[in-house]
Amino acid sequence: MRMWIPLAAALLASTVQAEPLTYAAALRLAESAAPTLQASALRIDAAQATEQAAGRLPDPKLSLGMENVPVSGPYAGRWDAAEMTMARVGLMQEVPNAGRRRAATATAQAETQMAIADTDLQRRRVRVATALAWIDLAYAERRLAVLDQLVDGLKPLWEGLSAGVESGSARPAAGLEPTRLRAEFDNRRSALVAEVTQARASLTRWTGAVNPMAAGEPPYAEIEPADLRARIADHPALQLLAAATQRAKADVAGARAARRPDWGVEVMYGRRDPMFGDMVSAAVTVSLPLFASQRQDPVIAARTAQASRARLLEADMRRELDASLEADLATYAANHDQWLRAKDVLVPIAEQMAQLEIASYSAGRADYSNLVEAFTDLADTKLAALDREALVARDGARIVLTYGSDNP
Repeated sequence: MRMWIPLAAALLASTVQAEPLTYAAALRLAESAAPTLQASALRIDAAQATEQAAGRLPDPKLSLGMENVPVSGPYAGRWDAAEMTMARVGLMQEVPNAGRRRAATATAQAETQMAIADTDLQRRRVRVATALAWIDLAYAERRLAVLDQLVDGLKPLWEGLSAGVESGSARPAAGLEPTRLRAEFDNRRSALVAEVTQARASLTRWTGAVNPMAAGEPPYAEIEPADLRARIADHPALQLLAAATQRAKADVAGARAARRPDWGVEVMYGRRDPMFGDMVSAAVTVSLPLFASQRQDPVIAARTAQASRARLLEADMRRELDASLEADLATYAANHDQWLRAKDVLVPIAEQMAQLEIASYSAGRADYSNLVEAFTDLADTKLAALDREALVARDGARIVLTYGSDNP
């Protein structure tokens, strides 16, 4: 008996701490609390900071040294005795060609666009996962409530059968039937309780809410195929690959710019003994890409191949999104039709059959097994209708949030 006390306390505490969440509130909470989105936002910050420095000239270099110090002869070790001995300080500046700098800027801009597109893609994935978790929880709770309602409706019949056994109007073996049926319904209830717990854990994973409960009505998605098809071009997955293509093009431009010379400038001041006077020097350096066929050209070929690959991946993603949308629309239409038939045809028929069996049983024209079969079929039909409704809600939310607007 004592072992149940901590369990009961834990269940009571979880009930007190439950957080009712509407569908829209769950999406907002997930979007503000998901660690993946916070990490993606930091990636954007990093890319934008990098973009500010892209294409800039390299830092200048300070050069300090001693030149022409004698190490042999009569003036060895004396820096003030020889005419050419001096302390030198110089400033050097490397200047990559303009093509390199433009390519570096374009690469950084493409990185920023990739970070933004990836964040948008992650946001959609988080919202879809949150929506499905909320819908799973809402319908798991509904299925559990429907099952409990059906079991409550059977209790008078179970009590009547027990009374019939006691009075001798029913066979003694029939008195075991309610116990067997209760056990079957308890098994189904245990499975539904597990579904509720699993869905609640999934919703907590995305929202951070403690012991959330689905509040409000499930979402009803307005599916507009033409509008969804038109939005494919703006899908973050496609935008991410488009930005990757732009980066690959910038890499090609940078590789081609390497065939053009870079240059640099250096100014130096030399301090000598006052009797000889100080010196100033200036120099310009120019790189000589003389062996382009062995150095720059292979790199250009590699970057060009990578750019072609990026373009092909972008085109393939467009095809994949088009095909996925059409498949999802077809699945949604089929599930929607099956749900309407279950709701409008199968459930009313199962309810009528259960009522007819009750009347027949009361009139002595049906036995208890017929009654059990009718109520079991009613339970199966109602739960199956809820399953199909849940599929429609899941499909609609996933389609709208994946291909359509970012608004709930």
